[in-house]
Amino acid sequence: MSAGHKAGRPGAPALVRTTPSNPALRHVLTHLITPLLMCLGMGLAYLGAFVSPEPHHLPVAVVGAGPEAKVFAQTIQDKANGAATANTAGAAGKAGDKLDVRTVPDRATAVDQLKSRDITGAYVLDAKTPELIVASAGSDMSATAVEKIFTPVATAQGAPLKITDVVPPVSGDPTGSGIFFLLIAVSIGSYASVAVLGAAGAGLTLRTRAGLVAGVSFVVSLIGAAFAGPLFHLVDHGLWGVWAMAWLYSAGILFLGVGLHTFLKRWTTLGVMVLFVMLNFTSSGGLFRPELQNGFFGGLHAFWNGAGLLEGIRDLVYFGGHGLARDVWVLIAWLVLGLAVMMISGAVERRRTPAAEVTRSETPMTSPAPAASTVPPATAATAGAAEAAEEEEIEEAVGV
Repeated sequence: MSAGHKAGRPGAPALVRTTPSNPALRHVLTHLITPLLMCLGMGLAYLGAFVSPEPHHLPVAVVGAGPEAKVFAQTIQDKANGAATANTAGAAGKAGDKLDVRTVPDRATAVDQLKSRDITGAYVLDAKTPELIVASAGSDMSATAVEKIFTPVATAQGAPLKITDVVPPVSGDPTGSGIFFLLIAVSIGSYASVAVLGAAGAGLTLRTRAGLVAGVSFVVSLIGAAFAGPLFHLVDHGLWGVWAMAWLYSAGILFLGVGLHTFLKRWTTLGVMVLFVMLNFTSSGGLFRPELQNGFFGGLHAFWNGAGLLEGIRDLVYFGGHGLARDVWVLIAWLVLGLAVMMISGAVERRRTPAAEVTRSETPMTSPAPAASTVPPATAATAGAAEAAEEEEIEEAVGV
């Protein structure tokens, strides 16, 4: 015993070492997985889709009749293919796929093919005033790519190149990119609502959630139509069609997302980000059409819902409805997929009904109801934790 204790003085207080709560730390680390995976996914998707755009089977035409036009078209094809071969150093399947050059007999035919989106540009042979015809409303980047290909050709002839845009975008959207940003706005309104309807609405009946999905998608589509029409004048006609396609698109995202929530729970945010941001925006054709992208994102463009909405708006507003039916069917297919997933999730939820609910329904009528004050603390704690997790998931999703 120390002298201090012998003298009757109280002993020095023992040091208490405090450490962070392991469950709390694990909780934080687990939730950090989502943003880190988003960082990885966004980098792979956006850089993979946009960092090095190059033509792949870009369809162009040479306007002219006779051997001269055919020789000129073949020369352009060979030069493009030769450059592709040199750049790929003999990689199999890569060489010779830069341009698809065809000949058309006259200018009117070239304009018709541009308006039906069969070609991206047409070069009119003329020794004094060569002309390049484009339709920039289809894709400003594709029109720019065609200009870069044919401007040196005209320069080699010693003649200035005349560029004619037969389908320009409207004055409210001079670069044609406004439709892409409209797609982003409608997408965010849709997938951000998934967590609210999936988490906060988990206790609602399937029919009620389906009604909410229909209502929310209707509101989101109205906001999108307001952006496209009276607010920013991105379209000068066909606004009702834009609204209808936006509703199909939004409803497809919401039905699919709310249905997936039953299986993914708090990973739903990451799931919808992969489906409707990482793979969706990059393959939509808003910045680069598939002819300027690699095979993966170019392939997704054929059937992904964002491409269906964006190309549907372009076809409706600028190209006389060419290809519109196919775009609408793409949107309908995604909506049907969403409805199917939501019905499956409803069946799974019914099978997951807790046994406690069944037991409670079989309790005799004479059993006294427990007083409110007798609710077990564990039950209250569990309910509080579930509510906190629900709020946390909603905040994470909306924040993203």
